[in-house]
Amino acid sequence: MIKLLPNDILKIIPKRFHQELNSISGSRLIEEIRIRINKPIELVFQNHFNFIAEYTVTVEDGHYILNQLSEFSRYRLEEELRQGYVTLAGGHRVGIAGQTVVQNQSVKQIQTISSFNIRLAREKIGVANTAIKYLFESGQYLNTLIIGPPQSGKTTYLRDLARIIATGWGQTPAYKVGIVDERSEIAACKGGQSQYQLGDRYDVLDHCPKSEGMMMLIRSMSPDVLIVDEIGSERDVQAILEASRAGVAVLCTAHSMNLTQLKKRSQFQYLLKENYFDRFIILNRTNRTSIQVLNENGENIALKRGERHELDWSDFANYSNVINRL
Repeated sequence: MIKLLPNDILKIIPKRFHQELNSISGSRLIEEIRIRINKPIELVFQNHFNFIAEYTVTVEDGHYILNQLSEFSRYRLEEELRQGYVTLAGGHRVGIAGQTVVQNQSVKQIQTISSFNIRLAREKIGVANTAIKYLFESGQYLNTLIIGPPQSGKTTYLRDLARIIATGWGQTPAYKVGIVDERSEIAACKGGQSQYQLGDRYDVLDHCPKSEGMMMLIRSMSPDVLIVDEIGSERDVQAILEASRAGVAVLCTAHSMNLTQLKKRSQFQYLLKENYFDRFIILNRTNRTSIQVLNENGENIALKRGERHELDWSDFANYSNVINRL
């Protein structure tokens, strides 16, 4: 079964690699394409990796990728290079590593780039069907934090929650959803329009810092629910607290292996101590069917595997079989 890569990915990769990449076959999709200077290309799948040993990446290949990313203007990518990643159309992210330039004890930019990590974004309709009923209570959505390590599917899960809420489910009508998409990964807007299915009642602030965007949406679009990805800074925390005071539910994500590890991060301690979050969704990188839904006390309240409820039309053990019936 041939798995063709999206054009947004192929256009930044030197053409001499296209035939090999486009002929990759198998039942598992590529999650990452790791390109390192003077090394073979590495393909990362969910539970394994392999190399395209026939090709070695050259310095010229690296220049080609960087020129495609920047449209031949490195100045255009100055902020992205400082952050260490570039977001492509479609929500794909290209991580960058190499020699950094440090100014005033902070990274100004990555100057000599030696590695690219292309992380493919994919839409998985219905992946959050089994959790949504635990996030809604007494006519309103609950403040929810999705926790998981890198590559555990946090953004994919958050995106599907946004779709369900903005579409409605069961006897629950669609609610107004505001998305602050700082990295253009949730909605993947192109020309102002989302490239993903997100329902009918959503509004997006694209490429907008979360801390500013949350309050902008509250003032201008009166959302019922705010969706933001990867919170972590003190400014993010303050914005979430302001949203709470305005009576708006927040669904967001954070990097961590589990709730216990998250409690050790200083910027989350106040939110957790005050029981700001009513629900926690814990994702597992190695076993993505192992999903926990915890209440504010950290108790697992989700269905046991194999049980069903009115929204669970999918084969929970295989996301590729998920059917959208919302």
